[in-house]
Amino acid sequence: QVQLVESGGGLVQAGGSLRLSCAASGSIFSINRMEWYRQAPGQQHELVAAITSGGNTNYAESVKGRFTISRDNAKNTVYLQMNSLKPEDTAVYYCSALLRVVAWSTWNDYWGQGTQVTVSS
Repeated sequence: QVQLVESGGGLVQAGGSLRLSCAASGSIFSINRMEWYRQAPGQQHELVAAITSGGNTNYAESVKGRFTISRDNAKNTVYLQMNSLKPEDTAVYYCSALLRVVAWSTWNDYWGQGTQVTVSS
């Protein structure tokens, strides 16, 4: 079984910083891209940032210059450093990983349970 576990969420004042982590564990052969999504109440799921196994990244326009995604392939872990946080960043943040459990299996998406980030004004 594959598990993705997020950590690092919490309450922070506007202008502050948080660092989210997401560790993938279990039967994993290879991880392709890893991503962070968020969902605020009453809003759609939004892709925040993505990183490939080779380290290529892309970001939502709303977080460019403030958020940085990185990963540690040896630890199967992805991070999201969030700086200059704004109240509109308040949401549940989810990580996702596209991975294979064995060499001959298909690529499938796995999701974490989410971590709450609340930014007060």
